[in-house]
Amino acid sequence: MPRSRYRILDPAAPHFLTCTVVGWLPLFSDPANARLVLDCLAHMQRQGRLTLFGYVILENHCHFVAQAEDLARSVSAFKSFTATSIVKRLAVDRPAVLQGLRAEKDRHRIDREHQVWQHGAHPKMIEGEAMMHQKLDYLHANPVRRGYVDDPVHWRYSSARTYAGEEGLIPVTTTW
Repeated sequence: MPRSRYRILDPAAPHFLTCTVVGWLPLFSDPANARLVLDCLAHMQRQGRLTLFGYVILENHCHFVAQAEDLARSVSAFKSFTATSIVKRLAVDRPAVLQGLRAEKDRHRIDREHQVWQHGAHPKMIEGEAMMHQKLDYLHANPVRRGYVDDPVHWRYSSARTYAGEEGLIPVTTTW
């Protein structure tokens, strides 16, 4: 039985989500892989399959706050598409990295040769405006806490710029 703190309790409510690369491998140190994640999130928004309120991509995981009619299905589609795209890209550009994805694959996953994402997304339902602000502040400050930048708006792969009134890499919804 799954732990209730990691379940989507209200599929239409906004949630704070974390997607982590297997073995904490630094896949997103490669800007092309980070771009695949951003392109997928932007595409899902354009299709109306996801409302994105904020995001940050670090070298081995990403956090985002999102809402969808069926959030579990949207997160599953996001992880499936990005994993397939990253594996295809690595097969051409960096085949040695695929060895790490193969080595870190869960043993019970016999339907694939490689695994990009760890199981689950650790969803935490946003229960009000104060929590929304807290989660957005947390994800935007992540690169600062790790010592990568001094100011959240200096991290390229984050929605912090949008919230500071600057243009970000992809659009986010700033009202809720």
